[in-house]
Amino acid sequence: MDRTKARRRRVAFVVLLGLALVAFALGAAVGDEGEPPEEVEVASTLAAPQLAGERVVAGLQGTGISPRLRKAVRQGRIAGVVLFEASFPSRAAGRRLIARLQAIKRPRGLRDPLLIMVDQEGGLVKRVDGAPTLSARQIGNRGPATARQQGRRTAANLRSLGVNVDLAPVLDLGRPGGVIAETERAFGATPGKVTETAIPFAQALQAGGVAATAKHFPGFGAASENTDFAVEEINLPKARLRAADEAPFAAFAAAGGDLVMLSTAIYPAFSARPAAFARPIATGELRGRLGFAGVSVTDALGTVAVEDFGGPAQAGLAAVRAGVDLLLFNDLNGAEAGWKTLVKQLRARKLPRAEFEASVQRVLDLRESLR
Repeated sequence: MDRTKARRRRVAFVVLLGLALVAFALGAAVGDEGEPPEEVEVASTLAAPQLAGERVVAGLQGTGISPRLRKAVRQGRIAGVVLFEASFPSRAAGRRLIARLQAIKRPRGLRDPLLIMVDQEGGLVKRVDGAPTLSARQIGNRGPATARQQGRRTAANLRSLGVNVDLAPVLDLGRPGGVIAETERAFGATPGKVTETAIPFAQALQAGGVAATAKHFPGFGAASENTDFAVEEINLPKARLRAADEAPFAAFAAAGGDLVMLSTAIYPAFSARPAAFARPIATGELRGRLGFAGVSVTDALGTVAVEDFGGPAQAGLAAVRAGVDLLLFNDLNGAEAGWKTLVKQLRARKLPRAEFEASVQRVLDLRESLR
């Protein structure tokens, strides 16, 4: 958003008066037209196990770090963890857990902070005590100034614990009769209302050092039930989804938002697959149409909607093929199954290497920006 774009690992080259000079740091020559060579991306130096690991986030319940989890972090097989309420029996316990996770030694090139995620929307969806003290609906009703205030306070609250990614704000429209509106998770019922309050909340979060996650693309406001508990179809025309439901996400992308979460509902106007597994949505709409340049992430891959699709490992592979960067597994078992599948597919050359590395680089850049 207003923050400087994620710092990229690079070697600087100097070009004087259009003459070709030698770039001594890399021993590479500048091109004939005075243009520096392309930057060296860390992702291109990683082996398949670590490449696959940068696409994986594992859920963690409680405050214990199992030997399996410690090994996964130490070997670079996961990019981060998502924590739940059980990980915060007290603020001190949660803070100690996160510090212990970040202290685990990791391979060279993967030593930037792990992504430590929580759902901290406010209202009914909060994993830790404190800000935001208001629900999205209340924030939306009070306006942009309150949104910025709640975003600043939320960032301070989460950073004090070591959390660096908030799986918020919800950019879904609060459509009448929809589960998002009924649970007060929407900032408003119109694209304008959501944009004018949710985006300032996200900007304040990111200014405070916590990455914001817009969800649930391309819009979940028309759903009658949460995909944690049911398979949902959003039967809205493509034109309406684009004009209304995607509009707040377009504003988020234009403002430099860090992450966008893909819904696991089905949008027949675009695909017969859930959005997170549908390339026309994850790549065509989000990247192509809206120009989103940040990190994309699936909704939870241990839900009823995903089980109906085929389970976490199959869903994770489908999400990668659709163009989603991060796979959000509910637990370590799912994360390990997903990781093994990706490693196997990479080694068999069944996944486009350049596209895979581009996703990994976006994740690495995000981690670097959260130092």
